[in-house]
Amino acid sequence: QVHLVESGGGLVQPGGSLRLSCLASGRTRTIDAMGWYRQAPGKQRELVARIIGRGGVNYADSVNGRFTVSWDNAANTVSLQMNSLKPEDSAVYYCNAEASWGPVEAPSSSVFWGQGTQVTVSA
Repeated sequence: QVHLVESGGGLVQPGGSLRLSCLASGRTRTIDAMGWYRQAPGKQRELVARIIGRGGVNYADSVNGRFTVSWDNAANTVSLQMNSLKPEDSAVYYCNAEASWGPVEAPSSSVFWGQGTQVTVSA
């Protein structure tokens, strides 16, 4: 089991910055990738940024160049630095961890979610 706790959300003006953090605990050595998703009212949850253990990163087109995801393995923390925020970035942001364990021939896997943190971009 992996437990995720997000922090850092809040209210910010357009053009401002926020930094989200997610602390993982439990079976953190089983984590293969971590990421951030968001869900705005009336919309589906969407990928914002994802980083895998070997360093590969991918971003949603809408945030590429403005957001930066980083993973501190030693601190079991994944962060999302959000710059040049826009009103359309307003959403609940969820931390995500993809984990696998067991024999290589037949691994088990699961996805874990944090409770979410609200980000509101408004004047």
